[in-house]
Amino acid sequence: MGAHTEEPRAFPADYLRRLRKQLLASPYLAVNTLNRDFVGTRGFSIVFRVEARGEVERAFPCLAPYFARALRPDCNAFYLNPLLLQQGSRVDPHVDRSLRSYCKTILPPVCVSVLYVDTPADMVGGALVLARGKKQLARIRPATGSLIVFDGDLTHSIERVEGASSRLSLVCEQYCLTPDELEEIPSYAIETRARDYA
Repeated sequence: MGAHTEEPRAFPADYLRRLRKQLLASPYLAVNTLNRDFVGTRGFSIVFRVEARGEVERAFPCLAPYFARALRPDCNAFYLNPLLLQQGSRVDPHVDRSLRSYCKTILPPVCVSVLYVDTPADMVGGALVLARGKKQLARIRPATGSLIVFDGDLTHSIERVEGASSRLSLVCEQYCLTPDELEEIPSYAIETRARDYA
């Protein structure tokens, strides 16, 4: 098996429309809480352990079909973020390890899942580039409904988005942690820069 998989049209269009509407209407959506590699992006993050999945689904019902399809049964902790890129946005090369803010010894995730919720057909730029070391493995043009899964230790980036269109994806880092590491991760937490939300 290769370092990544691509599944086009992984979800029906009506579900993607509902998902987009609910995510963009979220009171948590604001300038991203992610690090400086995420230039000009918006979003929020949901941290949860596997036992809190039901709680997350009750708070965000639109996520349940995505979880049913994308979450691996061998993983026990997750870092999920809706990611909105607009004109001038980009993501510089990095390896995901977002749970390190809670536990410094954590290794990269087992895998990262990316669902392209809404990618306008006229979007320019915004390709996902996957690399291992200095070797580029793939350059993926986003397409609405595509589900991409790649090895969690891959360096990846998103090329600058040009033009007026914006694109929305749902990114989930999936971890298999030791019991000691898991104890340091919140059961369920939301990270947001939004000042006011219900």
